Amino acid sequence: MTIAFCSSEIFPFSKTGGLADVSGSLPAALRENGEGVVLFQPKYRDVDEKRFGLIKVASGLYKANFHKSIDVYFIDRPSYYDREGLYGDAKGDYPDNFERFDFFCRRILEVIKEQNLQIDVVHCHDWQTGLIPVYLKFLYHADPFYHRIKTVFTIHNLAYQGLFAKEYFGRFEFSGDDVLQKSGLYFYGKLSLLRGGIVNGDRVTTVSPQYAKEIQTEAYGCGMQDVLSARRDGVIGILNGLDYSIWDPEHDGLISRRYSGQFPDGKADNKKEVQLGFGLPARPDAPLFGFVGRLSHQKGVDLIVESASRLLENDIQIVFLGVGDAESQNKIAAVADRYPNKVAAQFAFDERVAHQIYAGCDFFLMPSIYEPCGLSQMISLAYGTIPIVFKTGGLADTVVDAGAGGNGLVFDVYDSAHFSDAVLRAINLYGDFSKFDEVMTAAFKSKFSWQDSAKAYQQLYKDVVRQ
Repeated sequence: MTIAFCSSEIFPFSKTGGLADVSGSLPAALRENGEGVVLFQPKYRDVDEKRFGLIKVASGLYKANFHKSIDVYFIDRPSYYDREGLYGDAKGDYPDNFERFDFFCRRILEVIKEQNLQIDVVHCHDWQTGLIPVYLKFLYHADPFYHRIKTVFTIHNLAYQGLFAKEYFGRFEFSGDDVLQKSGLYFYGKLSLLRGGIVNGDRVTTVSPQYAKEIQTEAYGCGMQDVLSARRDGVIGILNGLDYSIWDPEHDGLISRRYSGQFPDGKADNKKEVQLGFGLPARPDAPLFGFVGRLSHQKGVDLIVESASRLLENDIQIVFLGVGDAESQNKIAAVADRYPNKVAAQFAFDERVAHQIYAGCDFFLMPSIYEPCGLSQMISLAYGTIPIVFKTGGLADTVVDAGAGGNGLVFDVYDSAHFSDAVLRAINLYGDFSKFDEVMTAAFKSKFSWQDSAKAYQQLYKDVVRQ
């Protein structure tokens, strides 16, 4: 089979988050498993033509080679994509994002035909590609070239729905209130490109089994639980993997001392590096907790701040690395000012520092209120840094509580009391060398291979092509 992988960002060409990591790693794993793969993304300003060896193959179309045998097509239109950010700037989302990603979706389907690419499945990712299944069903349905093409639509985060004013519907080449309803795009008085992908994709997936269940409930469904539950073939949850060629403490060139699960003594040197780098006392006896990620309510920052007074009565240290909304940053800064020898923060993102935190901390804080899959907990496990998580989404699929012989600490009621109890359990665990070593060993042994994810997708592709 040949899969057309369509994403608004693909690492290493462009990246704002985990979508790019998936879009770079999963195609490589599929190719290693023998599938044909081509990739599509916009040609943003930050796509370096010389670095990536782009060549112009047609008007508004560039191509590069990825992992030696994968063609990547870059849809080019400078007025849309030659900008500071991928989706917006300091002022917010770009006001013409509908036009930008409408063009992206249409152009992908045109290029597939123009280049005579024999595609079996178009794999679409998030709202930016949600119009592809819509166009195949309502605009290109009469063209025999497209008849055999099936679609898989993957939801990476249901909260981002691609919402636009209903008036945009008049820009489609198909129109009429009946088509608006049938297309699935209509959503509470607006257009939702995500909903269009959900309704019209031949299969719908998301990035962990637990999240697939959660988004069909009112609590996590973001208003789309009914349309998700109504799919006869269900929503399929396939857990993302981790790229261990990047995240491996034994070969990581960004940390101060490399180590392995068999010889984890190097964590002590990395811990000292983190403490000194953040201006904290270098104390091996104090458990060090780390946070890396977006500073926001969704990632549990409010929970950490609410619990700070209780937790910092204990002899612990906490470091934060990330950027986010001003309110979250101000709250963390206030805690750091109050406890200068115990808490420190860097409001930026630095790849080297992130690696150092994963390698040097004893525990990793990830109390997200929801988490479709999560990457940070997988990374922390790979580095033997024990995660503390809320039982939700991909966190529930990857972290098992130490009390059940697992690899982390899990709390299942989302409030500061239960989170604090989990952290206090971590402090006690740190004081029990034998038990701490046992849980750390379980963390090192936790593996989430992209090959496993790729095999699950391969079976899904086969099923959808046969239907």
